[in-house]
Amino acid sequence: MNILIIGCGKAGARLAVVLFRQGHDVSILDKDPRAFDVLPKEFNGFTNHGVPIDKDNLKKAGIENCDALIAVTQDDNVNIMVSQMATELFHVPKVLTRVYDPNRGDVFSRFGLSTICPTNLTVSAICSALLDYAETKNINIDNHTVSFTAMEIPKEYIDKKVSEIEFEENEILYAIERGAKMILVGTSELVLQKHDKLIFSKAVD
Repeated sequence: MNILIIGCGKAGARLAVVLFRQGHDVSILDKDPRAFDVLPKEFNGFTNHGVPIDKDNLKKAGIENCDALIAVTQDDNVNIMVSQMATELFHVPKVLTRVYDPNRGDVFSRFGLSTICPTNLTVSAICSALLDYAETKNINIDNHTVSFTAMEIPKEYIDKKVSEIEFEENEILYAIERGAKMILVGTSELVLQKHDKLIFSKAVD
């Protein structure tokens, strides 16, 4: 496949190397030419620098002949704009977009953009490790140990906002399993519902 990667940060560079090793033709576009310094010598793909949302820069990077575009810059707005251009102007067959904000990912997926949200992936990975529903499980994150506790929602919590509930000291309501969805608790205005499963986190050290 001919693959165009937008953004040569940690994710973009790693993707480029992995896809190149798999035998794909890989081109990378980044606004900073110094970003390509992280690529290993073995990488023999194409590197192009310039503003990603410029049509001429995208053409120079090979968008007109690519089979897939992956937008993984640090800026959600840039990723979304490039992905829309790739889909609507250049008719790229496969477009993947990284967005950090879970809410934006949900919105833009309704417009036909295939979005990947690191926040949701992190929550899902942690919850998958937890949800044999052992009551408490410790997970090492960077240099710290975090204790995660999963529990069925108490009856007295149903229909209450997170801000209305008093939790234990240093304990955070980290996420909610609601049906097939994992919801990262990012607002105190979130209303808890019957059948929610609550996942609390607490730093152990």
